[in-house]
Amino acid sequence: MAQLHEHRAKQILAAHDIPIPRGRVARDADEARSIARESAGPVVVKAQIHSTSRAAAGGIRFADSPDEAMDAARALIGKEVGGDLCEAVLVDERLPIDREFYLGFIIDNVLKRPTLLFSADGGSGIEDRAASMRKLVCSVRSEPTIETIREFLGPDAGNDRDAIAVILLGLYRAAFSCEARTAEINPLAKLSDGRLVAVDARVSVDDYAVFRHADLGIDMARELGHTPTKLERIAWDVERDDFRGTFYFVEIEGNGDSGGAKIGFHGAGGGGSMASLDAAQRNGLSPACYVDTSGNPPASKVYRAARIILSIPGTKGYFLSGSGVASQEQFGLARAVLKAFLEVRPRIPAVLRLGGNGEDIAKELVERYAPMLPAPIEAFRKEDSADKCAERLRKLIIDADPPTIDVRPAVADFREDYRFETRTGSVAFDYSRIDLRSARQITESCPQKILKVNDEGRPELAIGRDEAARGKCTECLACEFAARDLGLDAVRIEFPIPGLETTREGG
Repeated sequence: MAQLHEHRAKQILAAHDIPIPRGRVARDADEARSIARESAGPVVVKAQIHSTSRAAAGGIRFADSPDEAMDAARALIGKEVGGDLCEAVLVDERLPIDREFYLGFIIDNVLKRPTLLFSADGGSGIEDRAASMRKLVCSVRSEPTIETIREFLGPDAGNDRDAIAVILLGLYRAAFSCEARTAEINPLAKLSDGRLVAVDARVSVDDYAVFRHADLGIDMARELGHTPTKLERIAWDVERDDFRGTFYFVEIEGNGDSGGAKIGFHGAGGGGSMASLDAAQRNGLSPACYVDTSGNPPASKVYRAARIILSIPGTKGYFLSGSGVASQEQFGLARAVLKAFLEVRPRIPAVLRLGGNGEDIAKELVERYAPMLPAPIEAFRKEDSADKCAERLRKLIIDADPPTIDVRPAVADFREDYRFETRTGSVAFDYSRIDLRSARQITESCPQKILKVNDEGRPELAIGRDEAARGKCTECLACEFAARDLGLDAVRIEFPIPGLETTREGG
């Protein structure tokens, strides 16, 4: 889910006639002072982050004057608050609160229905009181009536039952307007003058609906729980327009510095990835990221995932492990990771647990290319548990010695004689290094049979260039590795990753 910052969530509420405090978002300290001056009274300066514990992390500050508001904003903007980068603050009027309620909307994943929530005891710590919360399961065909909501609220809402019912119906409509999976008002404050105001709000929009709501300013359709990092944004740019399989990337808070050996973690298969992450942590490894490439992604996507993981500074190892029974072809996975390692040449050990279709071919491929790399890289099959593989990586990290010789082979300049575009990259051939025999092996390696040997005995497309670019080339890396297996630097496939800066260059 894509979580909105508080100020955007409140704008949605206001559009559905739900009262919110007077205030605006500020992106620098001077702007915060101007907003506070307009308020002409005490204000609350609130860090616009996705953490649910802003107050405990010092992300909510009170100011009695415009200068104090400016100082509070200066202390927050550009700083980490609760492990999250604060890029803006919301400056709201400070209100005299007599009582706090909680109102919520969720799409219940079990019932597959919209559900309204209510607690007469809102504010901080609401998660601990979730069991006592009232729930109204609604129809998928029509919104609840005001009478139904009023009855649902019961006597706990007291004399405010009618007014709260109107606001809760407004929250329901607000959630539907932006296709939210969750929407909360916490607290809905009853002020000393009797008014009800949504003092704080959270809205998370369904990932698959984000493209229909450009006005919300969502740049990443994911709920990360923090402001996206540079690498998370780079990874999202890889994923958002390529629906072939999935690529989920998140940096772990603390950046892997929790006591164990810091590693890049690469999962390959949903629940198996989570289990492997647990195995890594049980065995003294500290993942700096959680990555999952699953759902049969192309090698191009897995390659980009590996390159992004390898760009994380300070990692001591690389651990790839999935469910062990993945349907995706493991030799495609192995090619992708090997391509990244052969290009970046990191001086860190790697363990790849390649369980699934073609795992024996994948394991043999890794073992064939391992001697070409400056640090150990080992492959295992599905019968080797995630714990065994994690323990092996830990031992490789402990035993690692800095290599004294770089085994990178000398490569002459590549002459690009023929090139075609793929969906997300390009393939180029150096004909000066290809004879008729090697041309046949390279073209025959293509599982989609989109290559042929031309009249001059050289490989070229057997289909139109536009067909290759639309997806007929599945970006499987087979032709590049067919050339590599022949000892030829004759095929070069490029999958650009805008914004990525590799930090290991030669080790």
